Order: sequence, then C-alpha cells, then structure tokens
Amino acid sequence: MKIIIGASLALGLVFLTLTSCRFSRLKRDLSPEHKEFLSEVRYIIIGKEKKVFLNLPDAEKANFIQEFWKKRDPDPETEINEFKDSYYELIEEANHLFREGSTPGWLQDRGRIYILLGPPEERFIYPMGYQFYDNPSEVWTYGYFPIIFVDYSFAGDYELVPISAQYVATLLQSQMNIKPEVKMEGVIFDFDLDLENIADNQIKVQIKIPYKNLWLVEKDEKLITTLLLNLEVFSDLKKKVWNFKEKYSISIDESEIMETLDKNYVIPVEINLSKGNYRMNILL
Repeated sequence: MKIIIGASLALGLVFLTLTSCRFSRLKRDLSPEHKEFLSEVRYIIIGKEKKVFLNLPDAEKANFIQEFWKKRDPDPETEINEFKDSYYELIEEANHLFREGSTPGWLQDRGRIYILLGPPEERFIYPMGYQFYDNPSEVWTYGYFPIIFVDYSFAGDYELVPISAQYVATLLQSQMNIKPEVKMEGVIFDFDLDLENIADNQIKVQIKIPYKNLWLVEKDEKLITTLLLNLEVFSDLKKKVWNFKEKYSISIDESEIMETLDKNYVIPVEINLSKGNYRMNILL
C-alpha cells in the first residue's frame, strides 16, 4: 500500500495567547533585523499577524516576511510587488518632508497619515497658525475631508487633532472596502506525520503538532483550545475513499505550560484501506 501525502496539505495555524509580560519579552528578544521589520510595518500589520510573527522560531520568520508582502501584492503575476515598493517610498518621502520635530518624519502623525492615505490632494501650511501668533498648523485635504495637524509645543511635533482622527478612520475604512482582505486562514506550519502498518489493510497515522504552535486561551487557571481534524484519503482516480472528522479538546495547567511547549500534541488515527496507491489530505 502506498500513501502520498497531498501537496495541498494545510493545517490552520494556532498560537499561544501571551500575557503582556511574555509578549514584551518576545519583542525584546527579536534580532535587530526582525525588530526593524516589525517597526517598519507597524501601520499595516494586523494584530493576529504580529502575534504569529513573535511566536515563530527565528528560522521561520523569513518565510513569514515573504508571505506577509506576497499577500499584499496587487499583481502576484509580476516580479515587482507594487504595494511593498510604494509603502517604502512613502516612508522615504515622509522622512524627507517632515524633518522637523523630535522623531523621524515617518513616525510622526503627519508621516503616519501620509503613509496610510498617500499624499494629500492639497496641503496648506500655516507657520504662524490660522491667526497671528497662533500655534503652527497644517491642513491637508482628501476629497471633502480636512485633516488638521497642530504644533502645540512649537517644536515641530505636529499632532493630529481629534476631529481629524475621526475623518482618518472614515477614510481608512473606505480603503478597506475596496482592498482585498488580508486573511490568516490556511497558514502552513511544521508538523510531523508518522505512518505505520499495524495489520493487513490497516495503517496507523500519527499527527504530531508542537504545543508551541497552538493558540491557547486562558480559562479557570488552564490554557485550552479545540482542534478540528478533517482527514481525507483519495484513490488514484481522485475518488474519496475514506474520510475522518473529529474534535480534540486540549487543556494544560498554567503551571505546566513551559515544560509542555517543547512537546508535541499527538493525534492517532487508524485507517482501513485495501492495497493500492492513495493520496491523503489533512486539514486542522
């Protein structure tokens, strides 16, 4: 009997919910290269992606970064990632345009809005404020939305005024409505799979998932999660000949989490098949 594990094999990635202390430690332990990446994408990375990145082993972070930009590429058929190139160009432009102030231009409010919304249609600069001896101000326009920044400290640190923050949220929501959603489902992660013949026409499958890759939630001093396994076997004729679905509840005492992270959660499944060649797909 020959079993071929499907190339389309995909397991949903789950992660350990971190306490704020552990979350901070993970950020501190990042390499300079990975800290730089996380800093540079602060305006576009979603919360789940950030948790994923921090929990990955260093050896897998490069693949994550590549996938991060690939998911945002508006035209994957070309060699150039227009979104990535545009994003870094906007950072450079923000640093050039907003040189005054106590922080680099791209980290200021003006730089953040410039990167997220692009150059304004119009930019009005009032170094003396709207009225004589008023605070320095700038007004940017995006359609009918005026975005106002005020330098309250007279030190070049322009701040986005609260009403404009509401306009920015509206504009960003409009952008989200026309841009493809960044999805986290179906992320592939490493696991071990053992196949063993235990009798004629019967094999034992063992799926070994590292606990460190599980997303556990805290409840009653335990860390818990539920995995749903869907295992399918297809014949050479691409006909489904066997299907298995099962839920697995996982519960770990908080006091045991550190020693458990280095171990695997093992799912054993026994399959009855006649002799032949098969293809197996596993979805968690």
